[in-house]
Amino acid sequence: MTDKFLAIVNPAAGGGRSAKLAGAELRRLKAKGLRVDAIASMAPGHAVQLAREAYDQGYRRFLAVGGDGTAHEIINGIFSREGATNRVELGFLPMGTGNSFLRDFTDKGAESSVEALFAGRKRRVDVLRLCHASGTIYSFNLLSVGFTADVGALANRRFKAFGHFGYLLGVFVRVLQLKRRAFKLRTDAEPSWDERRCLFLTFNNSKYTGGTMLIAPNADPSDALIEFVRWGPIGRLGLLAMLPKLYDGTHVHHPLASRRAVRRVEFNLAAPVDVMIDGEIANLEIRSLDIIPAALDVHI
Repeated sequence: MTDKFLAIVNPAAGGGRSAKLAGAELRRLKAKGLRVDAIASMAPGHAVQLAREAYDQGYRRFLAVGGDGTAHEIINGIFSREGATNRVELGFLPMGTGNSFLRDFTDKGAESSVEALFAGRKRRVDVLRLCHASGTIYSFNLLSVGFTADVGALANRRFKAFGHFGYLLGVFVRVLQLKRRAFKLRTDAEPSWDERRCLFLTFNNSKYTGGTMLIAPNADPSDALIEFVRWGPIGRLGLLAMLPKLYDGTHVHHPLASRRAVRRVEFNLAAPVDVMIDGEIANLEIRSLDIIPAALDVHI
């Protein structure tokens, strides 16, 4: 087993910003005495394989060089490894467009992340576990279905080249195509099945998504609870008026909104749905969601 960090670099993060800056930043960390090896991912999903192989080779300290998607893949590579019982550390060298998770702890981004690495400053955080028809996915930020996932799916599939503007295009189109539908579920807090129509549902480990959107202001990534935010079937005009409130967290006070802290969610859906997981979109037949308390040591 090695005490070195393995930096897994996503060159595509931040619209290619990571490819330009990662090398110099890693050299600077090494010059200051951080013991770190580095490897680059070559395609979406590759960091999952790299993290899994690195764990087998004895690495227990990882550095996500990219955005939330890079950290998401590293976590899935580790936690999907059968028999992975040793504690794992994760640090961040944020170079993505979102970096939502870090905003729960600091507004200084990379500066604070680097300070935490050298100070050995760590915090135990929870990890969400989503079981679906084909396997299991792990999340450190959030999962969402409904409008938020619909926007993300459209932006990723059609407007990704436009960056943040592409996301706004996705919002505009999905407002025009507005769907308010039921996602049949039940939680450990309310054992009866909920079949009410809604705009979206989010299941959160941390507060932010999309970089600055305060989707779950009551979430705490270390409380062993899932922050469940539900938005009822609001109309187009109401939605447009509400959108700015997603950035300061006051949307949860709307009469159609609700939130509760739960430990487990079961789903009973007739077909696969688009799910936003740590900013990425997957079409899944989801079955259950629970939380793994204090699963990961994060340098923050």
